[in-house]
Amino acid sequence: MKPRHTFRGVVLRDAAHPRAPAAAAHELPAHAPGKARVRVGREVAGRGGKGVTVISGLPFDAAQLAELAARLKRLCGAGGAVKNGVIEIQGDHRDRLVAELCKLGLEAKRSGG
Repeated sequence: MKPRHTFRGVVLRDAAHPRAPAAAAHELPAHAPGKARVRVGREVAGRGGKGVTVISGLPFDAAQLAELAARLKRLCGAGGAVKNGVIEIQGDHRDRLVAELCKLGLEAKRSGG
């Protein structure tokens, strides 16, 4: 089999096609319901007055948090990051995120004012 070249000339050998959908790309792993206390709040401290939505208490490992963060950032049309087991989304999107997390089967609640 010939190696496949990418647009930058990098050779990928024995690698899956990068755009091939994963089998469980849209499913989150099973977890014990009622155990996780998922909180969705808003913080501005240390960010120059810019507000971010913070999602804490998620029962996932780092890879699953990154996948969930990417999904939620696309939903909100905003940037964000995963830091210390907490997902941060730029802007105030608490209501939208709580609704999406509830659709995914997590018991999410709004925290703060």
